[in-house]
Formats: sequence, structure tokens, C-alpha cells
Amino acid sequence: MEAFAQRYCACNQDVFTSTDTCYVLSFAVIMLNTSLHNPAVKDKPTVDKFIAMNKGINDGGNLPSELIISLYDSIKKEPFKIPEDDGNDLMHTFFNPDREGWLWKQGSSKLSGRYKSWKRRWFILNDNCLYYFEFTTDKEPRGIIPLENVQVRDIADRSKPNCFEIFSPDSDIIKACKTDSEGKVIEGKHTVYRMSAGTAEDRQEWIKCIKASISEHPFYNMLAVRKKKAQHSIRRRNSASAKQSLLSVKL
Repeated sequence: MEAFAQRYCACNQDVFTSTDTCYVLSFAVIMLNTSLHNPAVKDKPTVDKFIAMNKGINDGGNLPSELIISLYDSIKKEPFKIPEDDGNDLMHTFFNPDREGWLWKQGSSKLSGRYKSWKRRWFILNDNCLYYFEFTTDKEPRGIIPLENVQVRDIADRSKPNCFEIFSPDSDIIKACKTDSEGKVIEGKHTVYRMSAGTAEDRQEWIKCIKASISEHPFYNMLAVRKKKAQHSIRRRNSASAKQSLLSVKL
């Protein structure tokens, strides 16, 4: 989805203020598509709910209501399908996972210097993404963690056994999305997602499956290298400027 957002914004530069806006809206559209066309979802979202879900995602501002309404009407009229899908199962991703099961998920934001409490979530791994739900009966995920340019490792944690974490090797923010308590779609701001499995064997199986699902993009890696070089160059120039200023003061 990140690659799609970047490409879309490159070709349509006047639609969104940033690629992040396009990314979050894409996540919201996927959830809307599932909710409107999954027969198991009885309480179908209204256009007003969809508008409320996307408030403030345009760098704090709202997208034009005409755009949100047109997206809603288009998805309601005709669902989109993955090209390989035969159309018989809109919930193919959730019904045919690479792995699924209960894990404890640690809140990744900090509060007063400490991590938030652990929450038990139902995880589904498929299509190079890790989805998590509050209950197994939920038809919509609470969050999606795309497994792009990330790594996974086991890690010790004092508060929980059998822990592992998905992390960005360059300490960049992982492009994930979730819904908040009000149902609004928000973008994740985390560099690490930490989980705890029931047993050591279960942890190793999750790590094995996640490693097999991680996708890497050479273009992304090239940009990361260039970013590091640029930052190093800026620090070097700033250091040289600071030294020059000190010499001027001494003279």
C-alpha cells in the first residue's frame, strides 16, 4: 500500500497533502469494502460514518466531502477484488491465512516513560501483512502491519514470556494503520511492534512465518542509503559551520 500511495501521489500531486494521507485513506477503503460486501457484517457503515472515520487524516485537515462520498458510493456500487481472486470469497485473506492465533500485543507508544499495558489480540498473517483483531468474531481488523522492509527477532521482556518484535532496521516508522476507540482510521507512529506468544514453540513458528512473509524493495533500500548519506552530509556541514563560528569568535 505504501508503494501505491507513493505512485498515486507522484501522478496526482494536487489531491493529497502527503503520501501518508493517501496511505491512511487506502486502509479505510479496504475496511469499507469488507464491511459493505461481507455478508457476515449486518451493521453496514453509512456514508456519514465513513466521513467521520476519515476526519483529520489530511495532515490534520479534512479531505473534501465530495471525494469521500464518491469513494463510498463507488465501493458500495461495486466491490473491488484482488485480480487473482475468483470473486467467490471476499474474505479470502482472513479465511485462508498463512498463520493465525492469539498473541499479546504491547502498546508501542509511551506514557510517563513506560509502555502501555499488554492487550490480547487475534492475529492473522497473510498477503505480506499482519492483521490483528480484538475478537475472533470481528469482521474488521483493528489494525494492519504491512511486512515491508521490516525484520523480526525474539527478545526478552520482563513483563511477558516468549516475546518477539517486528522492527524497522533503520529505526524508521513502520507504515501501519489502525482504528481508534472512535472508529477513526489513524496511522501508526511506531518503529517497533512487540508481541508475546503462549509458548516458546509458538513464538518460533510466528517468527518463521513472519520472516517468510516479509517483502523487501530494493528501491526503498536505495532511498534509505541515500537518506543516511544526506543526513551525514548535513551533520558534517553543520559541524564545519560550528567550528568556523568558534574560530571567528576566538579571533
